Amino acid sequence: MTEWLVKLYIKDHENVTSGSVREQYGKLSSCVGILCNVALFLVKLAMGILSGSIAIISDAFNNLSDSVSNIVAFISYKLAAQPADKDHPFGHGRIEYLASLVIAAMILLVGFEFLKSSIQRIITPQPVEYHSIVMVALVVSVIVKVWLWAFNRKLGERIDSSVMLATATDSLSDAMTTTVTALSLFASLFTEVAIDGFVGVFVSCMILKAGYEIIKDTVDSLIGRPVDKTIVEQMMEIVNSYEVVLGMHDLIVHNYGPNKLLASFHVEIRADVDLLFAHDQIDLIENEIKEKLQIMSVIHMDPIDCNNEEMNAIKTFLNTVLQEIDPKLSLHDLHMAVKDSGTELLFDVLLPHSVKVPAKKIETYVNEKLQEMYPSYVAKIIFDISYFDEVK
Repeated sequence: MTEWLVKLYIKDHENVTSGSVREQYGKLSSCVGILCNVALFLVKLAMGILSGSIAIISDAFNNLSDSVSNIVAFISYKLAAQPADKDHPFGHGRIEYLASLVIAAMILLVGFEFLKSSIQRIITPQPVEYHSIVMVALVVSVIVKVWLWAFNRKLGERIDSSVMLATATDSLSDAMTTTVTALSLFASLFTEVAIDGFVGVFVSCMILKAGYEIIKDTVDSLIGRPVDKTIVEQMMEIVNSYEVVLGMHDLIVHNYGPNKLLASFHVEIRADVDLLFAHDQIDLIENEIKEKLQIMSVIHMDPIDCNNEEMNAIKTFLNTVLQEIDPKLSLHDLHMAVKDSGTELLFDVLLPHSVKVPAKKIETYVNEKLQEMYPSYVAKIIFDISYFDEVK
C-alpha cells in the first residue's frame, strides 16, 4: 500500500534528492498521519469514556498530539524545501531537525500530563468496564499504528528524513502502549484489582521514553555526527579511480540538513605531474562526486616527490613504526624542515577514536625508534581527528 500511495501522489518519486520531491513525500506522510491519528483519537476517546479507563483516554490524547505533530511536520517540510537565499546560503534543511524537537517536546508534554492523571487514578481508583467493542477498537488501533510505523520508516529511510523517522518511532511506541492498554482491559475480566492507573503510568512512561529518544537522536544530528561510512567509501572509490591520485586524507563532511552535504579533503598527486593536467583531474573528481553523490566538494592538492629515495625510505620506516603501535595508524603529508637545531620530519597521523594510545606516547615512541635508525632527524607529528567511522 505504501508504494501505491507513493506512485499515486508523488510525481518523479524516485528523485529523492530533489527538494520538491522531498516536500511531496513529507506532505504525503503528514496527511496520512493526520487522518489516521484524528480518527484514532475520536474512537479511543469514545471507548475510554465508555469503559471509564484512564489508560485508554491517555492513549487517545496521545494520538491527538500525534496529529498536531503531523501538522508541525507538514509545515517543516514546506519550510525546509525553500531554496538557499542571502541569509541562508546553505539552504533550510535543518528546519527538519527543529521540527523533530518540537514533536518530541509535544510528546513529552502529553506524557507528563497523563503520568499525573494516572498517578491520581492509583490514589483514587475507579472501576473499569469491559466492552467487546472497546477491545476490537484497540486491536484495530494497534494494526493502524504498526502500519504507520512501517509507512513512515520506509519513507523516512528513503529520503533520509529525521522527522519521518521520529514519527515512525512514535507510532511504534503507540502500538506497544495500546497493546498493553488492551491487555489491562482484558485483565479486568479476571481481577477486581484496579490496575488501570498502573497501566496508565506504564503508558505514560513509554510516551516519555519515545520523546526522549527523538530528542537525543535530533540533538546528535544538530551537534554533528560522523558521516555515514557508505558515503565515505563511495567518495574514496570515486577519488581512487583516477590514476593521477596517490591517496586521499583529511576528509571533512559538513551536514546542513538531509541531502545537503559539503565536503573538503586532500588528495596526493605526484609532484612531477603537469599542474594544469592535475587541476583538470581535480575538477573532474569534484564534478563526479557532485553528480553521483550530490555532495559539493573542495579538494586540496598535496604534491608528493616520489623520486626522493631517502624520503621514501623514511616514510616506509615511519609507517612500520606506527603499525607496531597500532595497525590503524598511518602517516601522510611527510616533509622535511631544516632548522638550526636540526632537521625535523613533519607529518600528520590520523588518530581513529578506536586507538587508545595517547598521542604524546605515540610521538615519544616514534622519536625513540627514529633516533635508532636516523639519529639526525626529529619527528614532529600533527595528529588529525577522525571525522567519520573507520572504513576498510
